[in-house]
Amino acid sequence: MAILPEGFSLPPLPYLVLLVVAAGAVVGAVSRRRPAVTPGRILAFVPWMVLGSALHVLYVENSLPSPVRPLAGTPAVYVTVAIVGVGAWVAADALLDSGTVARALALVGGVLALASVAGVFAVGAAAGTLSPVVPLAGLVVAGVVAAVTWLLLTRAVPDVRATGSVGAFAVFAHVLDGVSTAVGIDVLGFGERTPLSRIIIEFAAGLPTEPVLGAGWLFVLVKIAIVSLLVWLFADLMEEDPTQSQLLLGFVGAVGLGPAVHNILLFTISAPA
Repeated sequence: MAILPEGFSLPPLPYLVLLVVAAGAVVGAVSRRRPAVTPGRILAFVPWMVLGSALHVLYVENSLPSPVRPLAGTPAVYVTVAIVGVGAWVAADALLDSGTVARALALVGGVLALASVAGVFAVGAAAGTLSPVVPLAGLVVAGVVAAVTWLLLTRAVPDVRATGSVGAFAVFAHVLDGVSTAVGIDVLGFGERTPLSRIIIEFAAGLPTEPVLGAGWLFVLVKIAIVSLLVWLFADLMEEDPTQSQLLLGFVGAVGLGPAVHNILLFTISAPA
């Protein structure tokens, strides 16, 4: 059984070497500088996550210049954006006052993200396939579901409040991934590229609930259950090692937000196959 998602491939060797060397340099810089980890700085990476998703959509649409295109495939785009984003974090920590690092990091990432998202929309407009209504409606629904999930989770397990904004972000990111996938499957007629996710969706499609609820609802519930469990587990770690807990929760959120934003943007500019 395939485990990796469709389209997963390493870049050509010269690009791969470049990424490995650059990643090593950034890791070394982080080890030497050891910049402070705060919730604000972790959330400042949200625009960078959007940037990675938008670049990959441009890659899928074959709308990037040839010299940089190999850096935006899967999984190269994650490494590429991480190198640039973490490098910017280290530079900002070295050059700026500690109170302005998060704002500067978010600003730079935000400008790059806006430019890349604008590029995605331009591709859709040029092709005559720009249709944002349904994906944006899914975004709104995900926001409501995430808010309800966070409210119920913090009431059921009050210790979860210790994860703060980073925990809430992780919940939202995975709810958005689940809802956007369900919208793509049940409303827009797209397929699922990730094998494990496809198994869940195909199982739900075989249930008696499929004519009424569709095939994506079970995937949404699974995402909610998994992220709720992870946030609960990291809440216990928050008191012992807040830095590690925040970093891991930020990573959990990134794993959800990246595919979710990719879904939203791709559905906005593409007709299903």
